[in-house]
Amino acid sequence: MRIALCNEVIRPMPFPAQCEYAAKLGYDGLEVAPYTLSEEPQRMGAAQIAAARRAAEDAGVAVTGLHWLLVRPAGLSISARDAAVRKRTVEVMLALVDLCAQLGGRYLVHGSPQQRRIDPGDTRAAATARAAECFAAVAERAASAGVIYCIEPLAPAATPLINSLEEAARLVEAIASPAVKSMLDCSAAGSSEGEPLAALVERWLPKGVLAHVQLNDRNRRGPGQGEQRFAPLFAALARHGYAGDVAVEPFDYVPDGPGAAARAIGYIRGILEALEVRP
Repeated sequence: MRIALCNEVIRPMPFPAQCEYAAKLGYDGLEVAPYTLSEEPQRMGAAQIAAARRAAEDAGVAVTGLHWLLVRPAGLSISARDAAVRKRTVEVMLALVDLCAQLGGRYLVHGSPQQRRIDPGDTRAAATARAAECFAAVAERAASAGVIYCIEPLAPAATPLINSLEEAARLVEAIASPAVKSMLDCSAAGSSEGEPLAALVERWLPKGVLAHVQLNDRNRRGPGQGEQRFAPLFAALARHGYAGDVAVEPFDYVPDGPGAAARAIGYIRGILEALEVRP
């Protein structure tokens, strides 16, 4: 189990400095939002990719995976009725699968709430079906690249599509690829799921649905900065021998990005020491 920091939390730093700071705090890696590397991450060249990977390696951290996939370029959507928009979106998704593998990542987290809205006059069922087709279209590439493409359930306040692990699990089952899974975002789950975090792990991890965990409180701050308690979550992960990654992803940085990152890793390491879990 590796502990990663979502790199947009410390985005004002250049990427090499992000890697160095994460390493000094005790993180094992960075989970990278592609838009922080380039306005057109799907077109990053070999030299730029190699430089980013080398920066992580030099600092002693890994690029564990990618998230916030469709922020750039603008105008993407997996649910749009416009087939040309969806085609362009799938092309970007495929390129990001390759980028993840080239950076040494193991997974991609597909959240991107604004890029899975329901068009005016459309139905939720039709929009979800189109989104499922886009996910299915990247399954073979992900499998070939040796990465897992994770469908992220998000709270209804963020997006009207795929709001629960139950919904995500149905898509995973329908696509039926070992390279397409779901994941647990603790903040979203705290707002939209009817079960505690540990219970969600107990329910879905043995079924092979969960391939990743993002750590944040339902108040959108870092783990340990709100009401949710994360020790039961880590205990459940340990019981099932979870060997994936967990990533710290606050949205409200208190006191600031670097401070939130520092507080989170101290909180998590304390839990793991108490549980005698070796990350």
